[in-house]
Amino acid sequence: MLYQVEVIISLKKGIRDPEAETIHKHLILRKGFDSIKSVRAGKYLLFSVDTDSPEKALEIVKTMCEKLRIYNPVIHDIEVRLSG
Repeated sequence: MLYQVEVIISLKKGIRDPEAETIHKHLILRKGFDSIKSVRAGKYLLFSVDTDSPEKALEIVKTMCEKLRIYNPVIHDIEVRLSG
């Protein structure tokens, strides 16, 4: 069976996020959205995994992300979940 697995990679709290700071300061605030107090940027990946269970699909993607260093565990948090 084919499962869609989402991976969301974001900077850990306390790590400066220059991309998000630029979006916030130079776009959001300048366009009058003063109620937006902060922004965090990240990466979104979607994998199609052919396996026999949703649990196995999640395990495969988590293992792959760690072994292939898709993210840096020192500065990034990662969320792996089924799509939909």
